[in-house]
Amino acid sequence: MINQVTLVGRLTKEPELKWTTEDRAVLNLTLALNRFGKNKRVDNDADFIQCVIWGKRAEATAEFCSKGQLVGVVGELQSRNYLNKEEQKIYITEVLVHQIRYLSSRSKEEQIINLPQEEEDSCNTLL
Repeated sequence: MINQVTLVGRLTKEPELKWTTEDRAVLNLTLALNRFGKNKRVDNDADFIQCVIWGKRAEATAEFCSKGQLVGVVGELQSRNYLNKEEQKIYITEVLVHQIRYLSSRSKEEQIINLPQEEEDSCNTLL
């Protein structure tokens, strides 16, 4: 089985770093990606992809990324669900990010965050 996603898009808002009750950093991002038709770009049409980053990678991304910045991510799709206030089951599909590359101009040291997976990360493999 293969579950690998590679995306390049712009951040739709400022990253907001949060912490779990177990004191783990988590960062949720939304990437805007242009949608293309047959051999041409469809005007004003975009997809908005939810991404989640954990641990040290989340902390570094929150420090170096900002709204509108062009980034590339490599990760895997994951699905999860929860019950909302009305007891309805809500399904979410998102990209669990393993690597993020900053594609907007910055120094080379700041352009890539490819830290090893932390032991407590929910994913066991690094793609």
